[in-house]
Amino acid sequence: MIIAVDFDGTIVEHRYPAIGKEIPFAIATLRQLQADGHRLILWTVREGALLDEAIKYCEDRGVTFYSVNRDFEEEDGTGRGFSRKIKADLFIDDRNVGGLPDWGTIYMLVQQRISWEEYLIRQAVIPQKKKRGWWPF
Repeated sequence: MIIAVDFDGTIVEHRYPAIGKEIPFAIATLRQLQADGHRLILWTVREGALLDEAIKYCEDRGVTFYSVNRDFEEEDGTGRGFSRKIKADLFIDDRNVGGLPDWGTIYMLVQQRISWEEYLIRQAVIPQKKKRGWWPF
């Protein structure tokens, strides 16, 4: 899969513009996702020197991104039909509705290819929904 990963609040604690402490197991999980064959895109609001610092932080810890803030490294943003929206199979971001699960749970969700909702059903946190049509409520 192509997985877009936020930096501040996801890989490290929020201390922008500084780099916060690593969120437990973030780097180890990202390295394992890469070893499993997934392509990682760093997807962050950081730019310029602050972006370079984030990239270096990850590279120094063994995580090299397939691309940064774009779909593939060669994309220059000037082509016809270019969109700043990243095309990824999955987004890992602390600003998700419901927040950021721990990195062990994130890894399990990716490996088992299950949704957050399916995980909560399996954990008996929420009851399984009866299908009543296209609207989930």
